[in-house]
Amino acid sequence: MTVAQIAAGLEELAPLPFAEDFDNVGLLVGDPQMEVTGVLVTLDTLERVLEEAQEKQCNLVVSFHPILFQGLRRLTGATYVERVVARAIASRIAIYSMHTALDNVREGVSRKLGQVLGLQHMRTLIPKKGQIKKLVTYVPEAAREGLLEALFQAGAGQLGNYSHCSFSNPGTGSFLPGEQAEPALGQKGQLSREPEQQLHLTFTADREKAVLRALMENHPYEEVAYEVSALENSYQQLGMGMVGDLEQPMEARAFLELLRDRLKTPCIRHSPLTGKPVRRVAVLGGSGAFAIGAARAAGADFLVTADLKYHQFYQAEGQLVLADVGHYESEQFTKNLLVDYLTEKFPNFAIHLSATQTNPVNYF
Repeated sequence: MTVAQIAAGLEELAPLPFAEDFDNVGLLVGDPQMEVTGVLVTLDTLERVLEEAQEKQCNLVVSFHPILFQGLRRLTGATYVERVVARAIASRIAIYSMHTALDNVREGVSRKLGQVLGLQHMRTLIPKKGQIKKLVTYVPEAAREGLLEALFQAGAGQLGNYSHCSFSNPGTGSFLPGEQAEPALGQKGQLSREPEQQLHLTFTADREKAVLRALMENHPYEEVAYEVSALENSYQQLGMGMVGDLEQPMEARAFLELLRDRLKTPCIRHSPLTGKPVRRVAVLGGSGAFAIGAARAAGADFLVTADLKYHQFYQAEGQLVLADVGHYESEQFTKNLLVDYLTEKFPNFAIHLSATQTNPVNYF
């Protein structure tokens, strides 16, 4: 098993095109063709995590947070980032980061947090835009079905619980092959008009390369006419955060106690309690202040997230309770999610859950 093969499995769960533009995800350190002896899963890649990897004979670290977020200009060992990267290179340990690619997928960070809290009927809190693309192409009627099937197999026409979705318009295509052309239909130097079908198919951004490859390999024409455009439609299966319902309503203080117990945190910062029972809860692992408006719009009684600033607590406006449970605490179960996924994906391979505590925040 190579690093590239493990990475391909991870990208089935969280395709890299789904990450935010500011992020740095994928293979950050290491040779993709290196044979993997074992995988260590962690939230953060620190020096002591690399020590643990060596102790457990793992030469691939799968980390949620990227150790390389901004460009490195030197490797002198002056910072923990430089030391980790230098040690990983010297020890031939590869580092792969998931981060917002895993934040944005439906079976990702926030859904895992919601499951820990017992939320039901979860849906995406902030559906992501710009991830649905549309292909328009033109094909002779006789080649329509074969091309469609190839495009379907490449992932076009599949959104949510539906597959093989397309739309077609009949029309007439015209073309005049030049002397160097090798036309599948018509004759060189003669204007041709052929009955064609205009095909419309949508697909998610991560499938674009596969869809275009299928188009080029299965279209009968020498020169393929096609258009790809990005749609502004929100994609309900993709985006930040989750919102769901508790099985039974709870008093606010009882829910705070549940948070403290399930998340093993000694401290929860929160806005004033509203006096209402808690039925609907929004969750967003990591820094989630940007989700306050969406949580209010979704009718949430609580937003469970992290890294709220002083003035952001005012944005609750008495309509919901903002609960800052801590960055690490809100994402801590991501390691378990990844270990479970990789163990099922590669059942005969050594997958280890890191035992190293990487939370940099301490409470007194």
